[in-house]
Amino acid sequence: MAQNAIPASVLFCCDHNAIRSPIAEGMMKKFYGRAAYVQSAGVKNDMEVDGFAIAVCDEIGIRIENHRSRSFEEMKDWGDDLGGFDLIVALSPASQRQALELTRIFHLDVEYWPIMDPTGLAEGREAKLAAYRQTRDQIRARMIERFGPPTVDG
Repeated sequence: MAQNAIPASVLFCCDHNAIRSPIAEGMMKKFYGRAAYVQSAGVKNDMEVDGFAIAVCDEIGIRIENHRSRSFEEMKDWGDDLGGFDLIVALSPASQRQALELTRIFHLDVEYWPIMDPTGLAEGREAKLAAYRQTRDQIRARMIERFGPPTVDG
């Protein structure tokens, strides 16, 4: 697939589907509209979407507060087959391993974007927000590098 080509369907994944992958899912939908079917999942679903992730997305007009975390297992149970995605973007080493394991029988692209996990990196609200902004901005930079400038105004 050519760099900058937007695939028909993209799955973002990370460890818990609570910070990095919901940010990426929300950002992809905001930047590229309906150009692609976009979902996200985690290796585990043991956390709700993170409040700091919601806050730093709100700052740039992306709403993720209604996101419901889900695992790869739940995706399968709900009929969202990983083999149906054109591209899987893993945002953590554990999710990359799981995506490769679950898709070894399919011919599809799994890309790894090393995105920092902001949890536990800072004390105090302002320092935590700064860490989460850094994660958000890393995702934005990788996304624009991969898919080109946003095609949807806003």
